[in-house]
Amino acid sequence: MHVPDGFINAPVSVAAGVVAAAAVAVSLRGARRELDERTAPLAGLVAAFIFAVQMLNFPVAAGTSGHLLGGALAAILVGPYTGVLCVSVVLLMQGILFADGGLTALGVNVTVMGVVTVVVAYAIFRGLLGILPPTRRSVTAAAFVGALLSVPAAAAAFTAVYAIGGTTDVPIGKVITAMVGVHLLIGIGEAAITAATVGAVIAVRPDLVHGARGLTAPLKLRVDGELVDAPAAAAAPATAGAGAGSTKKVWVTGLVTALVLAGFVSFYASANPDGLEKVAADKGIDEKVEEHAAADSPLADYSVKDVDDARLSGGLAGVIGVGVTVVAGTGIFWTVRRRSQDLTATATSVSAG
Repeated sequence: MHVPDGFINAPVSVAAGVVAAAAVAVSLRGARRELDERTAPLAGLVAAFIFAVQMLNFPVAAGTSGHLLGGALAAILVGPYTGVLCVSVVLLMQGILFADGGLTALGVNVTVMGVVTVVVAYAIFRGLLGILPPTRRSVTAAAFVGALLSVPAAAAAFTAVYAIGGTTDVPIGKVITAMVGVHLLIGIGEAAITAATVGAVIAVRPDLVHGARGLTAPLKLRVDGELVDAPAAAAAPATAGAGAGSTKKVWVTGLVTALVLAGFVSFYASANPDGLEKVAADKGIDEKVEEHAAADSPLADYSVKDVDDARLSGGLAGVIGVGVTVVAGTGIFWTVRRRSQDLTATATSVSAG
């Protein structure tokens, strides 16, 4: 659903950019409460994983494909504020390096694909967890529903933006029907990927899943033949010691998976236009589309310039994209985390003085 340059006029694009910038600023502050030494590198990995899976277009209808948006997945794994940042990092890398999603439309894309998907998915997710039993299966089920509904919500949000600032005169009623209809189908794929990924991480390290916090059973000790809750002082070191190695294992496994998906599996992705591209072509939305400012990038269209073999070119581009995204994302999230630590230390020092 990457909106290219030319779909939305300049005033509305600027307004969407202001909304996106405000959302990112709020998310930077909120992410300080969500990130710690374990989750900061995981957030960078989540961004890289979303980048990789977005290369895997899957067929959803005749002549149409879809791909992961990732807002629901990021919000549930690392928190809603950090989730907005994850998707924003991905969209920035895609726009600058791969000419995917217009640069003047970056604000629209962050708002629609990042903010809307995260807010809708996480609100539904938390609402369902409030009425479902507090189990891991409930987390996975709630993730499925939240992800499913976040995609048509994003499609409706794009249609609303287009109704205000679209550059062509098309019947909005027909656009929203087509957009929501096809993206409801895409949402099924989004939901399956999100639930499978969340379920896989929960099975290994439920404490690393932001949306599953509180589900981890307390450490038990056997006293006089009976199981009792361990004191907090005893439980904390045990949890920390058990988590260090497996956190690294989760990170390495996730990175390898992202590299394989982007570097190899992406070659077999559907070549059909995605939902927005198909609707735009059918309804005339793309009449005034503009060439991407980064069209001359050596990685444009997810291929490496001057590498003739299509499989090798696409695979190398995917690997480079995953590498750049995980480095950029991890750097940003570690900076946010350290900023939080500095502010806490300053506040403690002032209070002590």
